[in-house]
Amino acid sequence: MRQVFLLLLIGALLALGQDKTAPPTPSVQETNANILTIPAGSKIPVALRQALSTKTARDGDAVYASTTFPFVINEKVLVPAGTYVQGKISHVQRAGRVKGRAEVLIHFTSLIYPSGYTVLLPGSVDNVPGAEKTSMKGEEGTIRQDSQKGEKIGTAAGAAGTGAVIGGVTGGGGKGALIGAGVGGAVGTAIALLTRGSDVRLDAGTSVEMVIERSIQLDANRVAAASAAK
Repeated sequence: MRQVFLLLLIGALLALGQDKTAPPTPSVQETNANILTIPAGSKIPVALRQALSTKTARDGDAVYASTTFPFVINEKVLVPAGTYVQGKISHVQRAGRVKGRAEVLIHFTSLIYPSGYTVLLPGSVDNVPGAEKTSMKGEEGTIRQDSQKGEKIGTAAGAAGTGAVIGGVTGGGGKGALIGAGVGGAVGTAIALLTRGSDVRLDAGTSVEMVIERSIQLDANRVAAASAAK
């Protein structure tokens, strides 16, 4: 009997020790409820706060924008409209005289809520619906100027045609026209070679679609306070 009593006593003590060390379930649930997540791949519309051009921009220049529409998940506003977005230019290239189009690569680095709550971002450009004559290049979100090959050919052809007319008038006939066309063609080619292609220009207010590259965790209480401040 004494051995049975000792075994029962030891078992009770062990059970009591396990209950004291077990983590309380409610606190874990409360912690999760205080975290909001913006999933990777989420797209948030923003508008540029200043104009950008590949003519004057440099690598490392700051980029400023703000959200134009609330970002909502499960009926909760995670990013209110008017939230500031800061970024930087990671790469810029002007158009060449012979080949190569102008392009600029922008990365967004932080969200700044109206209350001052700041969240680090891994964001890039997914689309630029507010910019004309541009397209997206590669997976990183490089904004590239559309090709102007047809425009340059038109310039050279126009110069050649003008030279032919002048040559025909001054040279008196077909021979003068041929000479004039040759001179005009050479001038047109020189103009095409000396002229750079158009720069990428994004005016202030240009609509840009920002994509979140990795999931971001937000403090629900601070987001709620920021929304109230707004």
